[in-house]
Amino acid sequence: MDYFNYRDGELYCEDVPAEKISRDVGTPTYIYSKATLIRHYRQIADAFAPLNATVCYSIKSCGNINICRLLVNEGCGMDVTSGGELFRAMRSGCEPSKIIYAGVGKTDQEIADAINVGIAAFNLESEAEIENIDRLAKSLGKTAIGALRVNPDVDPHTHVKTTTGKKETKFGVDIDRAARVFDQYRNLKSLRLAGVHMHIGSPVYEIQPYVEAVQKMTRLIDDLTLAGHHIEWFDLGGGFGVNYERPDQAFPVTEHAKALIPLLDNKPYKIAVEPGRYIAGNAGILLTRVLYRKTGGSKNFVIVDAGMNDLIRPTLYGSYHYIWPTKPDAVNIPTQRNKDSAPKEGEIVEVVGPICESGDFLAHARPLPKTKRGDLLAVFTAGAYGFAMSSNYNNRPRAAEVLVDGKDFHVIRKRETYEDLIAGE
Repeated sequence: MDYFNYRDGELYCEDVPAEKISRDVGTPTYIYSKATLIRHYRQIADAFAPLNATVCYSIKSCGNINICRLLVNEGCGMDVTSGGELFRAMRSGCEPSKIIYAGVGKTDQEIADAINVGIAAFNLESEAEIENIDRLAKSLGKTAIGALRVNPDVDPHTHVKTTTGKKETKFGVDIDRAARVFDQYRNLKSLRLAGVHMHIGSPVYEIQPYVEAVQKMTRLIDDLTLAGHHIEWFDLGGGFGVNYERPDQAFPVTEHAKALIPLLDNKPYKIAVEPGRYIAGNAGILLTRVLYRKTGGSKNFVIVDAGMNDLIRPTLYGSYHYIWPTKPDAVNIPTQRNKDSAPKEGEIVEVVGPICESGDFLAHARPLPKTKRGDLLAVFTAGAYGFAMSSNYNNRPRAAEVLVDGKDFHVIRKRETYEDLIAGE
């Protein structure tokens, strides 16, 4: 559930009309709902409460420091994948003891910075990284803590570019050699190998892949324990799917928890989860305004002021985002956001941006109400991997970001200017 709804013929975020925000801030603009962010975080925390799980928000999904602070104030930890994300986590007020550091290519400086601030743990991706972290920790006179990232070799049935738990991915070590890695590095002096971690992919729309992966991992932990290794925690990763195409596309996290808690209850180790998309995805939309219309052969094009530099997911992953006018005519006010529901009066269009690439699009062959120049469109479920993956391609300033809180809204990132584009040059 989110707090974007049509009311009196127009789209509201909580109690603020989207049109009002666009008038005050311009377009393209990302809008986030505070109530939705908090609701989704609490839903995860409550769902896994029987396990007393630590929830670490995946900053890479949507890293605005104001959103991070909001979640930290709720008690959330942080999952980081770079030195920049660690910096954000610290500036957001997150306790280092609630920060987990993932990623296959951590630099020496990034590792040293994380050790010095006292993070909870590194997710360890390879034997070479284990040796390097041990070396760096020794040089700093400190002890680092790590969890071995293990690929359970489970197919999450998601996009090939976001499948991360198979043997062929660049992440982690194969489950069939995990025990050997623990044995090989049993007696390190400056790195305590004390946990295991998995992340099978994202977005994952089925529960069974998680069940299968957790069953494999708990058997591995049992074997490691019998071999004399003390496993202090098990990090389940994240990747829970959200509703891009239909309101019933994804299972609520409560259903995932119901299936997983019986497999993990009363275990002698702590549990962590690393959601990102589930918290931020449906909590954000992208507002964009229609610039022009044109025809090309048999196709009708709606050209908008947001492009692949603002939202690359459709181009990169072939992803679907529900798009609808913020003020549709009376017969086309949607009762729910559903990929299969066509407008009562509309047309089939290509929604494209201004970038000089044929691959610059937000939607292909999409049924939409008829639009005209100046109409405002909302691109839904854009909170995760929307602004976070945006760029200055074609020397376009990045969009503004706005956080709505009830009847109030605040710009939490100013729209970039042309001067910003060359400030570092």
